[in-house]
Amino acid sequence: MRNRTRIRTISILIVVTAGIVFTVTIRSMREGPRRTSESVTSAMKMDDSGHANDIVISPTQLQTLGVRVDTLRYRKLEKVIRTVGRVDYDERRLTTVSTKVSGWIEKLHVDYTGKFVKKQEPLYEIYSPEVVSAEEEYVLALRGQARAGAELPARWQQDVKTLLESAKRRLEFWDVPSEHIQDLEKTQRITKTMMIHSPADGFVLKRNILEGSFVKPGYELFTIADISRVWVYADIYEYELPLIETGQTAEFSSSYFPGETFIGKVTYIYPYLEEKTRTVKVRFEFANPGWKLKPGMFANVRLNVPVAEKGLALPEEAVLDTGERQLVFIRKSEGVFEPREVKLGLKAEGYYQVLEGVAEGEVVAVSANFLIDSESRLGSAMMKMKM
Repeated sequence: MRNRTRIRTISILIVVTAGIVFTVTIRSMREGPRRTSESVTSAMKMDDSGHANDIVISPTQLQTLGVRVDTLRYRKLEKVIRTVGRVDYDERRLTTVSTKVSGWIEKLHVDYTGKFVKKQEPLYEIYSPEVVSAEEEYVLALRGQARAGAELPARWQQDVKTLLESAKRRLEFWDVPSEHIQDLEKTQRITKTMMIHSPADGFVLKRNILEGSFVKPGYELFTIADISRVWVYADIYEYELPLIETGQTAEFSSSYFPGETFIGKVTYIYPYLEEKTRTVKVRFEFANPGWKLKPGMFANVRLNVPVAEKGLALPEEAVLDTGERQLVFIRKSEGVFEPREVKLGLKAEGYYQVLEGVAEGEVVAVSANFLIDSESRLGSAMMKMKM
């Protein structure tokens, strides 16, 4: 009997103990999430519809999250576009020297590529039987006019004058230098060769003849480039293209000339897009004092594009972009933030131009925005679990 009573007593104690342990376990499981949600949802205020409106963060949490704020104000907004440019010749300052008559090069005065020549500086001397024949006709016409004088009837005088003008015009059409024609009129002496001069200042890029060479009409003899002004080509991304206009000022800097900046302007925007790079070629023009900029050089091109003379500026890091909309967190009071949707314009050097959503003087969170948003989402989730 005693053994049975003892076993019954032990069994009752075990059942009671198990019941107490189960009760304590269930209670702790219920209280755990409540404490967690209280630590988060205490940082939330609810409106009448049950949705989170303002986010309240304790000073400890603010310090932990590293939240910084800034006051919105109006400022001058400029967008800086940086790209790499390549120096090239100004196509309008390239000159080709060719001949309109056939003949032999008797003497070269410019005998190597790269030489700098001045306008009217001798390039070469050519012997052309065609030119010599035309000179003879012109000299004969000059002599005939001088001998005839006033003795001939007026009609014949007019014929002599027409013949003289025709002979002179033929020389001019063959690009015989005016100095050569004037000397022919004074001396009336035929010379074997004709001197050809440089039509412009510049460097000789091409020299396609040697002394003794025979040339035909249309043959390209020299190419001369004036590099006192140069073109610079640069590629601009298509999303930056609306900001580029002809006439805009551009800066050009290079590691070849440390600390020196060249000032130029946009002269042409090409009307097609490079499909592989999604860029548009833009041409700039720069003065080139001392011929420092050499065609083929690469350098940095910078454009300061005005976005707004006085626009409401929002720091770039203050914006939380969800992909569909842009949000900012406005500080209403110490530790209280209101999420607000904004409409943004162009971005300019770390700032967005604000079109709608905020006003001057409001204080916005400029750091830890993602953490603030995560905190509010976690709080909302805990509230739903509690309900």
